[in-house]
Amino acid sequence: MAKIIGGIGTAHVPAIGAAVDHGKQGEDYWKDFFAGIEPCKEWIKQNKPDVCFIVYNDHASSFSLENISTFTIGVADEFEPADEGYGPRKVPSVQGHSEFAWHIAESLILSEFDLTISNKMDVDHGLTVPLSIAYDQPDEWPCKVIPFAVNVIQYPPPTANRCYQLGKALRKAIDSFGEDITVAVFGTGGMSHQLQGERAGLINKEFDIDFLNSLVSDPAELAKQPHTHFIREAGSEGIEMIMWLIMRGAMDDQVEEKYRFYHVPVSNTGYGLTILENK
Repeated sequence: MAKIIGGIGTAHVPAIGAAVDHGKQGEDYWKDFFAGIEPCKEWIKQNKPDVCFIVYNDHASSFSLENISTFTIGVADEFEPADEGYGPRKVPSVQGHSEFAWHIAESLILSEFDLTISNKMDVDHGLTVPLSIAYDQPDEWPCKVIPFAVNVIQYPPPTANRCYQLGKALRKAIDSFGEDITVAVFGTGGMSHQLQGERAGLINKEFDIDFLNSLVSDPAELAKQPHTHFIREAGSEGIEMIMWLIMRGAMDDQVEEKYRFYHVPVSNTGYGLTILENK
């Protein structure tokens, strides 16, 4: 049977991808950051997940305001890097796991989560940056990937609790898949940041750290928080943090935090990384 071996929470700041793509890892601005994410690469090397289920948000690359889906699962065999206005990232194509993705789609829909099913979509930095954080610059990604896009761009996004409960249903879906494979679930986005308006550049380190603490010890309390809580404390783009609750919901109630890294600034955001394993 399929088995979740860990949950990874990470911000997906586009500047990280640009730094990797242009070989800036050793520059003064970046060297402490890249040293801090090295344990994630080591965890991936040691655990070698067969499939990475990556929860992310599209940034007007494959979706627009013409069609807004709250939850979208990619079921294709392959996904190309998106052109975000300056050409696609020079990273490998993402290889999907169609059979597994369709199984998850069926299980979630029958659990009364209404999904959009996509047979073709390009994936932007929201998904490829987490892969670079985990795998650096391989000739091909050494895992299959199931993209799961969440609308946190256009109001109204799903609630934190809806994401948390979807994670629990995702766990049921993964556990019921008959193939003997290992799965890492990624929750990505955030942490505190705002890209526009009077609060542009907002970074709330205290809130970010409290979120990381509660993600381990009391995710149900995080799930109770309304949109306004995240936007007030973490900025307008801080709402992305609700996507981490899908990852957390897929884990056991009791987890062990194997690694944590927090770094400010990365571009104009706070960066957070956590690796969780079931106890």
